[in-house]
Amino acid sequence: MRGDRADPPRRAHRPRHLGAPARRIQRGQPRRRLREGHGGDVTGNRGLLWLFKRETLRVSKLWTQTVLAPIIASALFIVVFGFSLSGRIRHIDGFPYREFIVPGLITMAMVQAAYSNNSSSVFQARSDRYINDVLSAPMHAWQMNIGYQVGGIVRSVAIGLGLGAIAVPITGTPIREPIVLVAAIALGLLLFAALGTVVGIYAETFDHHMFVNNILILPLVFVGGVFYSVARLPSPWHELSHVNPLFYLVSAVRYGFLGHADVSVLLALGVTAALAIPVYLWSQWLFTTGRRLKA
Repeated sequence: MRGDRADPPRRAHRPRHLGAPARRIQRGQPRRRLREGHGGDVTGNRGLLWLFKRETLRVSKLWTQTVLAPIIASALFIVVFGFSLSGRIRHIDGFPYREFIVPGLITMAMVQAAYSNNSSSVFQARSDRYINDVLSAPMHAWQMNIGYQVGGIVRSVAIGLGLGAIAVPITGTPIREPIVLVAAIALGLLLFAALGTVVGIYAETFDHHMFVNNILILPLVFVGGVFYSVARLPSPWHELSHVNPLFYLVSAVRYGFLGHADVSVLLALGVTAALAIPVYLWSQWLFTTGRRLKA
């Protein structure tokens, strides 16, 4: 009889207004990535571009402080040391003194900008807790890492181009090895942008990341051969200077400009790369594991 037969099981109700991915999630199936024509994750690419834009706007909105001020400060170094002392110190290693100091001053301005920008940006994002919006976005860890580092790199490149546009014509400094120059600057920016990101993640107060810049980076740059040739230093200062990692970065950049350095250019680039890659991987590991990202 009709009443003795069991009713067939009803299918779970699925709202028709939901799209295929939403209905798939209701059935418990794993969600597939939506891909663009080139194979990238649509949401992830948008998130990365958003982070690019945000960090770049952070620099451009305050360009008088983030870009113009370092250019003016470094230009004053060139005027004071390069032209005022050129009568007393005419040549170093066969180059006019004002030409000799330009590569080191450009290096100093760029690495300080890359570090300070990223350390303050990441620390502020953690302390104000808006880094949670980035962490909850559908982005890969490497995209977050690169997105935060791009702000410091953009700022440093703007400072380097602006300072070079002023210093190179007025001092007559040549650019004899442009490929070496680009490689040295790229490795230096990778190193200090990643270092700023790491310090910004570990810093507990605003003074912590300033401590690293004022106590570690700035002194090492000054004793790294910016204003003098390390080859002229007496022992043991000559040997101690070769322990300074920033000495190799300054030497590589100087070789890119003048075609001359205190050490082999391959050694200078190799030491800089040997420092930059581990520090970048360190910052990548922090974003992958999520350690200390929430203040």
